[in-house]
Amino acid sequence: MNELKPNNTGKEITRRNFIGGAAIASAAFTIIPSHVLGGPGKKAPSDMLNIACVGVGGKGSSDIEGIASENIVALCDVDQTQFKSFEDYIKEKPEIQEKYKKAKKYRDWREMLDKEKDIDAVVISTPDHNHAVIAMRAIKMGKHIYCQKPLTHTVYEARMLAQAAKEANVVTQMGNQGHATEEARLICEWIWDGAIGNVTEVHAWTNRPIWPQGIERPKEIPSVPPTLDWDLWLGPAKWRPYHPAYCPFSWRGWFDFGTGAVGDMGAHILDHPYWALKLEHPTTIQSSSTIMTEDSFPLASIVHYTFPVRGNMPPVKLSWYDGGLTPPRPLQLEANRMMGDWNGGVFYIGDKGILMHSCYGSNPRLIPETKMKEYTRPAKTIPRSPGIYLEWIEAIKNGGKSTTDFSYSGPLTETMLLGNIATRMKDKNIILEWDPVKFEFTNLSEANQFLKMEYRDGWSL
Repeated sequence: MNELKPNNTGKEITRRNFIGGAAIASAAFTIIPSHVLGGPGKKAPSDMLNIACVGVGGKGSSDIEGIASENIVALCDVDQTQFKSFEDYIKEKPEIQEKYKKAKKYRDWREMLDKEKDIDAVVISTPDHNHAVIAMRAIKMGKHIYCQKPLTHTVYEARMLAQAAKEANVVTQMGNQGHATEEARLICEWIWDGAIGNVTEVHAWTNRPIWPQGIERPKEIPSVPPTLDWDLWLGPAKWRPYHPAYCPFSWRGWFDFGTGAVGDMGAHILDHPYWALKLEHPTTIQSSSTIMTEDSFPLASIVHYTFPVRGNMPPVKLSWYDGGLTPPRPLQLEANRMMGDWNGGVFYIGDKGILMHSCYGSNPRLIPETKMKEYTRPAKTIPRSPGIYLEWIEAIKNGGKSTTDFSYSGPLTETMLLGNIATRMKDKNIILEWDPVKFEFTNLSEANQFLKMEYRDGWSL
């Protein structure tokens, strides 16, 4: 079913808005007998979304697997070797193999969006600098979006995508999978229950980067692999010669392509305090770091954010540590216990105690353990998630909203990336003051240049 005939209002009903309203319509009558469409135990084709995926290798492989309950109609990657990588990933997964064989393969996502008229939704799993231009184009075409973390490469892009998604009324989701877990909800419920009292201080840390940073741009100009379209890989970024120091893996450490450690892991680690403490926009940001170059993030940094009063929650100071740096070990933490896990973790400091959890929100505990054993857990009040992918898919079909949609993940991404700007301004030795309404740093205009990037000719939001 591609297009339905015009209804008596004169408006054309597309397959896309048909699916969105199907849950309501089916309560009144059966549109088509299920035995005609699906048969016993099978999904009817009209119940399935047509999804296209941009970025096949790396995280793209698990993203495609995550939405494989639906129709995978098109796959796109600028590097043809990534298709072989994905084939290796699914060699023991026959159901996904069958869907992969039927999907059309593209190198240019723009061509894919133009040609594939039946696409309902798009999954974006590319390097950070391409997220926004792909997502914005698809949003303007009325497609629902699942975009890998961090949502965007710049603060401005995060603001624009959130606004565009709201105006287009599409269902969106950022791929920070820890947000969908049981533990993420427990953290919120315990803090809202007053388990540690008023939280005024948070410490979050990660072992990232696990890729090169603080390095100079390579001077060699090797040949571009014949399988890679380097111009498309660059997308909106400034032109520079190809080098394996940039792709396929180490792009996260370069200003022009990635967002460093806070962009990579902040969407996971900072997500939990951001949600539990109902944070929005910081008022000040300050950073210190190891030496960085003109092109690359530093090996390690510390970023301090302050947030104002939110309802009955007091002001809070949030500190981020990366590159192996960690906060002071709380005296309340038992000597034989690890801080977080090898990826990182979070401490919440309240006036009645401390809560600790690992990187993705796993293993939340009051410390010391005696406090955890004494604590009477509150009732579960936050709806549980079926998983980051299914939550998004069900929201599209049922006219709902996912929990880390762009109205939430946009401001979270803004906060993360403001930290990167503070790091680039660290030598000014100033506490940056941020005005989210004016969308500017009010006490250092020089920092505002990093809120957005200048796209190459031919590229725009």
